[in-house]
Amino acid sequence: MNINDIKPNPNNPRYIKDDKFKKLVKSIQDFPQMLDLRPIVIDENNVVLGGNMRLKACIEAGIKDVPVKKASDLTEEQKKEFIIKDNIGYGEWDWDDLANNWEIEEITDWGLDIPNFKVNELDYSILDETDVIDQMKDMANSVRKAIQIEFEPEHYEEAQELVKFWREQKLYIGAFLVEKLKEEKEKL
Repeated sequence: MNINDIKPNPNNPRYIKDDKFKKLVKSIQDFPQMLDLRPIVIDENNVVLGGNMRLKACIEAGIKDVPVKKASDLTEEQKKEFIIKDNIGYGEWDWDDLANNWEIEEITDWGLDIPNFKVNELDYSILDETDVIDQMKDMANSVRKAIQIEFEPEHYEEAQELVKFWREQKLYIGAFLVEKLKEEKEKL
């Protein structure tokens, strides 16, 4: 569709600024096939539902025609829902996989923000204390530990709901479970 026939959505709650926008423009210039694979979604009035920033970047890049997908049969409520859901990133990045199998410079050029994983300097002042061993034991004893409990698939959701319920009741589930297991053991 001719880019001049597409209307940016005035109610778009998401935007890209400055350096990220420049990266999006460059991304479209370097890899225009992405637009075919992920077209701009418009409604029956040619108003953008998905791809407002891509449209803006295409205009900046001087592109005259862009692929579109027309969603003519959506209600106003569905349009609003689509605008939000199209911009939500449901997944998480596997930072180990990215670090080991991808070129960091390349993926940052493509627009991925890499968090700064600086390790804070360690405070060794505790080692100056004469009772450092006792302090470390106290710290280890005060840290909650976890045990993985396996459930058959048919019990998993119920167990999850029960754990959530009892946590909301401020019950320390570990102590409760230990007591119940001791009681059952004594019955044997």
